[in-house]
Amino acid sequence: MKPQLLVVELWGLGDLVIATPFLLAASQRYAVTLLAKPYAHDLQARFWSQVRVIPFIAPWTAFTHKYLLWSWPWWEILRLRKTLAAMHFDFGLSARWDPRDHLLLRIVQAKARLGFPRLASQVLLDRPLERPEPAAHRYENWRVLARALHLELPPRDKLALPQLRTQGEILLHSGAGQPVRVWPLERYQRLVMRLRQAGFRVQVACDPDQQHWWLAAGESNLATPRSVAELLTLVDQAGVFIGNDSGPGHLAAFCGVPTFTIFGPQLPEWFAPLHPASDWLEGKACPYKPCSDYCRFASPCCMLNSGEDEVRGRVEAFLSRTLRTCRPRRGANTLDRDS
Repeated sequence: MKPQLLVVELWGLGDLVIATPFLLAASQRYAVTLLAKPYAHDLQARFWSQVRVIPFIAPWTAFTHKYLLWSWPWWEILRLRKTLAAMHFDFGLSARWDPRDHLLLRIVQAKARLGFPRLASQVLLDRPLERPEPAAHRYENWRVLARALHLELPPRDKLALPQLRTQGEILLHSGAGQPVRVWPLERYQRLVMRLRQAGFRVQVACDPDQQHWWLAAGESNLATPRSVAELLTLVDQAGVFIGNDSGPGHLAAFCGVPTFTIFGPQLPEWFAPLHPASDWLEGKACPYKPCSDYCRFASPCCMLNSGEDEVRGRVEAFLSRTLRTCRPRRGANTLDRDS
């Protein structure tokens, strides 16, 4: 019988995608239970069918008002604690240096608790681990945890991802988890127009709160995926992905689609999508960067100062490297940055 392993990853879609190589490796030797947001079920069906998913939206993962304790779903939390404790986990872990995760592992009575201590949370862990170097990609946290469980994950540039695609439409997704990570929509619209003038097929996708803007702007080929499953349907038709630092970009990369990411407050060295052919434009300088999306200014200069000409030139170079059979049709205009 396999040892029981509880994995806690309560945050975003991109975080779950980055955890996927670990979940795949761990499920070969452990009976893995993942505590995550409900959309983990869609990822389970696609990537890690052997992993048991228990859905939970942790109130402390809200962007605002996260510590209004009287509004927390206490009965749900107590039921969750009872359910998890009854499963008698041999191991429990989190890849975040988050005392809240460590306390959760403790109260569900995981026998061996692994994690990266912070704010004295080593008292909640049986096996506190040393974090990778500060500039390391978040994937390296999972590699450290894997070694602690006698598993071996490949380096990021050696991951076995689906084969590089050389055809398909451009999937441009203008959404992100927080507004501070969104490059201005009017700039995206002009980029889409230029790509289509150059003969590329572009599928525009957006978050629900952006749908009205795109429709008012006259976009006729618009998708508004409301689940990870719907997003995967779009990704499966794409040859490349263009978008913000967001979960959809991470998902596309892990499905074998090269991505171009316009970064803002976060650092590419921490959160670049896992596809080796992916590229990005780093957010512009700011004294508070990285700021975890809590911008101190009226407008995020890290995003707004990435100009259209710069982005268009980088996208053009990215497309020329990645797409082969989906070239612009003969005689179509090129992406001339001066016109």
